[in-house]
Amino acid sequence: MAKTNPFENNIDQYEKWFEDSRYVYQSELKALKHFVSGEKNGVEIGIGSGLFAKPLGIDTGIDPSPAMAMRAREKGLDVQIGKAEALPYTDRSFNFALMVTTVCFLDDMEKSFCEVWRILKTGGWFIIGLIDRDSRLGQKYIMNRTNSTFFKTAEFYTVSQILQILDQTEFKNPEVIQTLFGDLKEINSIQSFEKGHGKGGFVVIKSKKGDRYD
Repeated sequence: MAKTNPFENNIDQYEKWFEDSRYVYQSELKALKHFVSGEKNGVEIGIGSGLFAKPLGIDTGIDPSPAMAMRAREKGLDVQIGKAEALPYTDRSFNFALMVTTVCFLDDMEKSFCEVWRILKTGGWFIIGLIDRDSRLGQKYIMNRTNSTFFKTAEFYTVSQILQILDQTEFKNPEVIQTLFGDLKEINSIQSFEKGHGKGGFVVIKSKKGDRYD
């Protein structure tokens, strides 16, 4: 089964989850805004239906699902259909790139990160939001993966694994914050975030493009 099929065929269910879990969603947005706020000329890779790009002020993105891309375009976003491993953008096009819960669906993470490096301007930022495999939330997703509409084909990673691949692909000076503390069903207000990882289920990493090839 293609990794895009669950998203292609269940867009309304996908968006309803965020509506029903609005405090989880808003907590994730708050953490992401900490690193995105003030940045201009960005692109979201794995933009989906635009639920993160739109409130974060990002108007450009790419997604492998035509149906998701169409929904994002209906929200006024400029979305191309494609994969992270072969981004349809010229070298040094953007000041920052965002991936939110996208790394778990990549076919080749190292190749994708190299593509992000290529399209970023010198000193550009790569911002990644992910479910931490080592967290209680990550372990719960793994245990229930076979019953999940969207995560059947997902591969969850630890923060340490992501940091290692970032280093290998010449991204430097990582900053890490975390949010989503406790069971998702018990989150009934917008949570704040704190530095580091290990307690929160949702982690955001911001790292800077190195200068190996520039």
